[in-house]
Amino acid sequence: MRLARAALIWALLAAAIVVPIAAAAASPLLEWRGPVYIAACFAGIVALGLMLVQPLLVGGYLPGLPAYCGRRAHHWIGGALVVAVVIHVGGLWITSPPDMADALLFVSPTPFSPFGVVAMWAIFTVALLAALRRRLRPRTWRIAHMSLAVVIVAGSVVHSMLVDGTMETMSKAAICVLVLAAAIKVMADLRVWRRRAPSPGQSPSRQ
Repeated sequence: MRLARAALIWALLAAAIVVPIAAAAASPLLEWRGPVYIAACFAGIVALGLMLVQPLLVGGYLPGLPAYCGRRAHHWIGGALVVAVVIHVGGLWITSPPDMADALLFVSPTPFSPFGVVAMWAIFTVALLAALRRRLRPRTWRIAHMSLAVVIVAGSVVHSMLVDGTMETMSKAAICVLVLAAAIKVMADLRVWRRRAPSPGQSPSRQ
């Protein structure tokens, strides 16, 4: 029973990530696009899928994955997320430099651009803080990480929903809802765990 439940959870996670990618691959909007543009689009979709995995790893919701392995995976997937964003932005820059320049300068007429740019800079900031984590106090790192995670998730979801591009509407909405739900769930659980944790010098039995 436990094995079947674990297999179901992993299968649902795989479907949540693969289905939007497969649906986008069938988009007629890609028919006349070059390989660089297509790679940039799919890098953005992959990044959205990685954002779904990250909170699940933090919360320990993926069965059969030890806590240490989950933390390591969270670290490496964070790096993969940075790479995906760089490919996404870099590919769009190559195919349309004026549009990307307007987006980065927050003067683009498209409503989705500022949300994506803010999320991008938040991702890069988290990556930088992760590289400097040993120099930061644990509380400083935790607050900064969680605050930036809110910006990343909110910005990315709004950006994705406002873009009328290669992603199929229903699968895009579904993965965006899942990303939001996973982020909210883990943040709520972490807050509960911190409240239950004994304060320094206080034994758990006295809580």
